[in-house]
Parts: sequence; C-alpha cells; structure tokens
Amino acid sequence: MNGRIHYSECPVCGGRNINPLLTIKDHSVSGEEFVIWQCADCSLRFTQDAPDENSIAPFYKSADYISHTNTDKGFINKAYQKVRNYTLQQKAGLITNETKLETGSILDLGSGTGAFLDVMKNKGWQVKGIEPDEDARKLAKILYGLSIEEPSVLNKLQDASFDAITLWHVLEHVHQLHDYIEHLKRLLKPGGKLFIAVPNYQSRDAGIYRSHWAAYDVPRHLYHFSPKSIEHLMQKHRLKVGAKKPMWFDSFYISMLSSKYQRGKTNYITAFINGLRSNVSALINKERCSSLIYIISKV
Repeated sequence: MNGRIHYSECPVCGGRNINPLLTIKDHSVSGEEFVIWQCADCSLRFTQDAPDENSIAPFYKSADYISHTNTDKGFINKAYQKVRNYTLQQKAGLITNETKLETGSILDLGSGTGAFLDVMKNKGWQVKGIEPDEDARKLAKILYGLSIEEPSVLNKLQDASFDAITLWHVLEHVHQLHDYIEHLKRLLKPGGKLFIAVPNYQSRDAGIYRSHWAAYDVPRHLYHFSPKSIEHLMQKHRLKVGAKKPMWFDSFYISMLSSKYQRGKTNYITAFINGLRSNVSALINKERCSSLIYIISKV
C-alpha cells in the first residue's frame, strides 16, 4: 500500500506470530479505520498499514491535539491543563531523584510547546528540546522563550551529552524504532537515564473501553506497548528497565476521551468511575496502570 507500512513481522522482536486483533477508528482527524495487530511472542500491539514518515503529518493536524496547540478548549482539555502543572513538577522531581542530580543536562524528545523543559530550565538544568511540529515550536518560543529544535538536529548532537533523556508519550510515535533507541543510548552520559512514558494497553481502562480506548490513538500511535514488550525492546539494545512509575491521572483523562469516542459525548461520572477503577486495579498491580514511566539505563 503506497505511503503505508505493512509489517510481516513484529516491529519489536521480529517474531512472525502476528495476527489482527482490533479495528480502531481515528476519532481525532480522518475518521479512517485501522487494524491493530498483536505479537504472540513479545505481546506488542501495533497499527498495521499506518502512514509512513512522509505521509503521517496530516494526521496530527487537529485543534484538539493538546501537546501541539496548548489548547484549553472544552472541559477535558481544561482539566488536562489544570492537572499538568502538578504533573510537570512530579516529572521534574522524578528526574532529580533518579539521576541523583540537582542540575544537569537534559534532552526532551517530542517537547510539544515546551512546558516540561521550561520547568527544568527554571530548576537550573541545561535543556535541549526536539519537536517535529513547527507550530508547537513557535508556541514554545512565544510562551517560554525556548528554542526547540526540529528533528534533524538529533543526528548532530554529540555522543554522551545528556544526564537524562525524556520521552513523554513519544516512543509510540517513532517510525524508525530500533535506530532511534540506539541513537538515544549513544547520547546518554555514563550513568545517564532514559525516561520513557507510554500508554499501557494492559490497563483496566483499556479493558473497559476496548476498541474505543482513546490511548490507541491510531494512526499516530504506531505501537501499543505492554510492560513485557518494553522489556523485550530494551533488552535488544542492551538497556535495562529499572523502576516503573504509574501515571495516575492518565486513567481519568483517557477515560473521558474514551467515553466521548464510545457514546458521542462524554459521560463524566462514568468516566471518572472507570478511571478510578483502573487506578484501584493498578494499586494492586502497577503494571495495570493506564500509563507507565519506565526508567532505563545502560547494562
């Protein structure tokens, strides 16, 4: 299929025991349906026949795509903005705790409008951001005075330059997955840490909403990770997953969007209850949290 990626083997482990599982609608932009396949070996799910790198950009052009627009239009996005100020500080604390550094050098991939890097800059860190969306880069300059770079700059960065590299809901968007991970590994200083946050399709809220689960977000999300598939991916690159940290607010945000996709409008009470049910499940087993942050280091 022209401009589309059709996999004959798993994009993480290379296994050929892959099969179609779910048909998901793109609710954000195109209305097109995509089929999610699953690997029986490493448990990765992936979007089959997703647009390739040269064709994906139009699927990001939505006024509701909050990481690119900084919009607070509508209740869901207003709630996101309120919670974000708190979670940004949490992320900053996680960086300093895990790196054991009060200040250092940090690279943020998929920086959006620059809110996280602004927090780190104000804490004294040397910051570098990469963001493919030109409008988001312009907003980062206007809002925070940050000069966020386009993706081509990534290949020009010096090896062993960063104490921390962060990808907040970014890895699921990356086309050249293995090359990308290998490059990030080279950019880490000795003792440096990767922080990778991704949705978790093994969460309770994913099970509740199934094909309407908003975190599938096809076709922008090329991969749909489980803890097992992340472990497989990192092992292939001689990287070690250490701690896994739950992102407790994601279940509520995702449940609100999922409710909207399921019924045409959001049932806020039911969505809140489902988000709460998901978090209670994750209290018992954190690998069932709606999203997880994986803290990764070199072997």
